[in-house]
Amino acid sequence: MKLSCFPVWIARCLLGGLLCWSAAVKAQLAIEITGAGANRIPVAIANFDGEAGASRTLAAVIRGDLERSGLFHLTDAGAETLNETSAVDYGGWKIRGADALVAGSLRRNTDGRLEARFRLFDINRQVNLGGAAYLTAAPRLRAAGHRIADYIHEKLTGEKGVFSTRIAYVYKTAGRYELRIADSDGQNAQTALASREPIISPAWSPDGARIAYVSFENKKPIIFVHSLTTGTRQVVANFKGSNSAPAWSPDGQRLAIVLTRDGNSQIYTINANGSGLARLTSSAGIDTEPQFSANGAQIYFTSDRGGSPQIYRTAATGGGGAERVTFEGNYNVSPHPSPDGKSLAFITRQDGRFQLAIMDLQSRQTQLISDGSGRDESPSFAPNGRMIVLATEAGGRGALSAVSTDGSIRQRLSVPTGDVREPAWGPFAR
Repeated sequence: MKLSCFPVWIARCLLGGLLCWSAAVKAQLAIEITGAGANRIPVAIANFDGEAGASRTLAAVIRGDLERSGLFHLTDAGAETLNETSAVDYGGWKIRGADALVAGSLRRNTDGRLEARFRLFDINRQVNLGGAAYLTAAPRLRAAGHRIADYIHEKLTGEKGVFSTRIAYVYKTAGRYELRIADSDGQNAQTALASREPIISPAWSPDGARIAYVSFENKKPIIFVHSLTTGTRQVVANFKGSNSAPAWSPDGQRLAIVLTRDGNSQIYTINANGSGLARLTSSAGIDTEPQFSANGAQIYFTSDRGGSPQIYRTAATGGGGAERVTFEGNYNVSPHPSPDGKSLAFITRQDGRFQLAIMDLQSRQTQLISDGSGRDESPSFAPNGRMIVLATEAGGRGALSAVSTDGSIRQRLSVPTGDVREPAWGPFAR
């Protein structure tokens, strides 16, 4: 019986060197929107006043973020330039079909930095909903655009946006594996680590400053914690046998990991600096894929202790037994609790197809979310809980998909020149 402790696509390669954080790579994730919400909010993003080229770039990032979310419909703003102090013709914008308007400016300060200012207007109520100003260097202009889009998203939906967040994934070409970090729109991809040996299971720390992952660079699976600010790495688990599947506790102090040091794969916890190892599960089966609950009190994991792979949970402090969570079907793996703790995403096998499912943890009702067109694996929630990114396999190639928790919004993220696997959605930007 095969659990998804290690992805099926891993192949052994010749030992190669490692690369730390590098410049932006050419092969960016391309996003295709294949579905959108039924009741989208009409928003107009006017052309920003100021430096022409940079202003167009900034507005394009904001428009792209909102359109990609599936929650907003962009109405034609025309060629008119509006800044944050311009008088708003509410009646005219209403005729154009806009419920909200964004106007702003981009100026270069004496220190060379760019200052982006904007205002958001409610066209129907004819009120100013607020605005902000962001100082940024020219290479970070896209980040300012993501911040503005987040502001708009929260003001119009009441929910924090995730446009400023990042996604980690593993990019594979012939004889090379790369751990990449990209903006949520797939752009600005950078390589944090490259090797000729497999890299798997990236997991973000709650503060977004570190990533834990498994590397085979020493011819065996070892867990590292990698600082994204300094590029330094620390070995956290290099015990006898396999060291795999790291998952952070909500406070960022500990990791849940899987070790075979005492026989079968079992769940352990360990401090983020590699000290304080404690065994959590003891079963005759294979226990793997741990994930902390949102409040850190429990750990969800996959186990075949009952004869087929199912999802269980146990107290994060150890002691007591494990409670089985999934009962429908004979194959349920890769649990991932939602940020609010109310639901659980996982992969289920239905009629030979591996599909994303979501369970309401109170009612235990389960809904299939993905369309089953590919082999789904590795689900990861966005920090606001609205979207899930996951790996899919279709036509022998790996790509990423993002789907809303109600299944209405779908995206496909791919790189034309290689496989993309093992996605992990990072926390809110700080």
